[in-house]
Amino acid sequence: MNISFNKGNGLVPVVIQDSRTLQVLMLGYMNEEALQKTENEGIVTFFSRSKNRLWTKGETSGNFLKVESIHTDCDQDTILIKTVPAGPVCHTGSFSCFGGKDPKGFLYELEAKIAGKIDDKENGSYTYALYQRGINKIAQKVGEEAVELVIEAKDNDPDLFKNEAADLLYHFLILLKAKGYSLGEIEEVLLGRNR
Repeated sequence: MNISFNKGNGLVPVVIQDSRTLQVLMLGYMNEEALQKTENEGIVTFFSRSKNRLWTKGETSGNFLKVESIHTDCDQDTILIKTVPAGPVCHTGSFSCFGGKDPKGFLYELEAKIAGKIDDKENGSYTYALYQRGINKIAQKVGEEAVELVIEAKDNDPDLFKNEAADLLYHFLILLKAKGYSLGEIEEVLLGRNR
């Protein structure tokens, strides 16, 4: 990387982003020494303007930012670092310095849309009609979609494979709703296995 440190009196802004969720977590600044240390150690180190020294994020809290990748913008005067945070990033204890919690993304929007169709008893909705048929029919449909995905996995048609994968995910979300569970609960199980 050929970072242009001279534009900002030796400092460049650094956007920190969660590599899994793509949520922007914080903004800091680096000088050349902080960038070199970050690259060498794989843990984000900033130049603190208030302390006038290098500052490794997490040096007090233990909530380090493990580097996944480092990118520059088109002008070579801003850095984007995708990280895996070890805990809350903001000094206030919030997940992000910009407030809020870990964003959920489109699957969570789809989950909410499915729940809305079911909770509102939306007539004419495939989702609500399947839900009304009960847990056995929903589970059967998930099984059918899983088998169709397996069959497409053995072929070489990417569009059919992706469509079957989407169908499986959609019906899985209906099954979760019918069982009274959320996608977030399943995510927690997976996160627990990843520790």
